Amino acid sequence: MARMRIRLDPWPVDIQGGQLTLKAFGGTLDDVETPRWAAISARPIPERLKQVFVVDGKRRMESRIFIEDPHGQSGLGGFGAYVVGAVELCPHGTRQAELLAVKAQRLLAHAPNLLVEPAQLTPRNPHTGQLEYAPAPMEGHDPLAALNTLQQHMLSAEQRLSHELASRVPLDETDDREWLTALTIQDGTLRGQNLNGAVVGCVKTMETMYLPADRAGLLSDLKPGERTPILRMTYEGGQFTRLIWYVRLSEAAFYQHPMSGVMRLEMFAPDDTDFLPPIVRQVANLSGMLLTRMGSRAHKDPRAPQNLIPTAALEQAMNRSMGSADLVTRRIRAHIAATFGQGAVA
Repeated sequence: MARMRIRLDPWPVDIQGGQLTLKAFGGTLDDVETPRWAAISARPIPERLKQVFVVDGKRRMESRIFIEDPHGQSGLGGFGAYVVGAVELCPHGTRQAELLAVKAQRLLAHAPNLLVEPAQLTPRNPHTGQLEYAPAPMEGHDPLAALNTLQQHMLSAEQRLSHELASRVPLDETDDREWLTALTIQDGTLRGQNLNGAVVGCVKTMETMYLPADRAGLLSDLKPGERTPILRMTYEGGQFTRLIWYVRLSEAAFYQHPMSGVMRLEMFAPDDTDFLPPIVRQVANLSGMLLTRMGSRAHKDPRAPQNLIPTAALEQAMNRSMGSADLVTRRIRAHIAATFGQGAVA
């Protein structure tokens, strides 16, 4: 008689949702690489791949505000900051990693149709720097509209940076074939419009089980570095189409669920449903070797191995770039008191 088995989600309970959720998927999956559903071994990283960039973004709401413009109109808004940056890596380990473009941007999100000027917060001493908030109109008057505006600006900047750094991906068989010389690894699922860069999204969690039951078992059987075949995934309603595959970064401990250590990767899909860009296959083939090297370790990172080592380093640099949240909040209050407080000159 079979007995019940219980195994653990490897991520700490204070991380919302954990690593495993497994919601049902309502879209469609199609074989695009091979109809044979079996593990594909890791391949060596080709010499022609010279640069790997890990790109991520971070945003922070700093104060919610109420705005009255010179024409008597009023509405909600917020001061916020975001930063997008990259770590440049040598995939062959011949040079040190380097941080790129890690610089905070600040927004003064505001309700639509308000006349809003940029806000410049002058420092009290030369060490704290001037904070400049550029006006950014929100969509609607929802209490979360300021946060959503900040999020959209961050994602757009993240996408531009990711694609600017990467090799070009041919759109169809008539395109000139470009070798994969620069690859961008983006933390999280791909968003927005395809800008034709060799950008792969690394999704750490399994919120949705995209594979049907007769194929999901392969995820548990993968060995470190192995991957599944590439599939063409179309979301319900046909809104988004991606090329996806799964790769195992590390073995699951005996007490963890069998898909622990597995990550979903995705790239933008061309309009031609029968065309698999050669660069996508190249990325899939090297992904196992590359990501097993970059995976974090459980004694150093609670989201190991999916939270890649360069991503963790980039997160620290982005936090430093935005500065202390407490100090920034105090400066916002001091600015409002000095500019709009009792006795201030209009």
